[in-house]
Amino acid sequence: MASISSSPRTVEEIFKDYSARRSALIRALTNDVDEFYMLCDPEKENLCLYGHPNESWEVTLPAEEVPPELPEPALGINFARDGMKRTDWLSLVAVHSDCWLLSVAFYFGARLNRNERKRLFSLINDLPTVFEVVTGRKPTKDKPSVDSGTKSRNSAKRSIDGQMRSNPKLLDESYGEDEDEHSETLCGSCGGNYNADEFWIGCDICERWFHGKCVKITPARAESIKQYKCPSCSTKRSRQ
Repeated sequence: MASISSSPRTVEEIFKDYSARRSALIRALTNDVDEFYMLCDPEKENLCLYGHPNESWEVTLPAEEVPPELPEPALGINFARDGMKRTDWLSLVAVHSDCWLLSVAFYFGARLNRNERKRLFSLINDLPTVFEVVTGRKPTKDKPSVDSGTKSRNSAKRSIDGQMRSNPKLLDESYGEDEDEHSETLCGSCGGNYNADEFWIGCDICERWFHGKCVKITPARAESIKQYKCPSCSTKRSRQ
């Protein structure tokens, strides 16, 4: 087991470690599934499935150290093997494997700052889960919602004064400031809270803010708009 001093420290290093362990677990539950199934003998003691940074997998007893150096995977996966359908058992192991992968990644990521943790999760979230791969389920597409925060901060965002900010560096530096300044800002269309990870646009007439998706304005389209009028203001001016 790797020592703490040699543990991955940056977002890229942690994601590389996550990807390697994930690949190992997926192989155990797909290509090497017959071998994995045989190793999980219910007559043996509590067994765990480990994925290692060198992309190898192992079915073995849990670590003896207390507390362990790393979070431990689910204990006793072998006991349920013969009491369930094979596919259901493999799905259950896959779910526990996903939980373990996340726990290890964020154990390493405990010293990362807020933006780095979000970036790490975004990288992880872009990959199908072990459960999705093992069961053959396709990742569901994100539905438009108040909570969706997967879009990059590299997207252009119109500020209150109407200027466009599309420089990724500037957006990263101002991220914390934006969160505090607009934490109580609500979308004038859906009422959702402000989220710095999403593209927002401000009306130059009523000065209300809107999700770009709610008013059907993309960052690219916003670049060519000199003065943005929200649907409500546009309707009022048309009547006048």
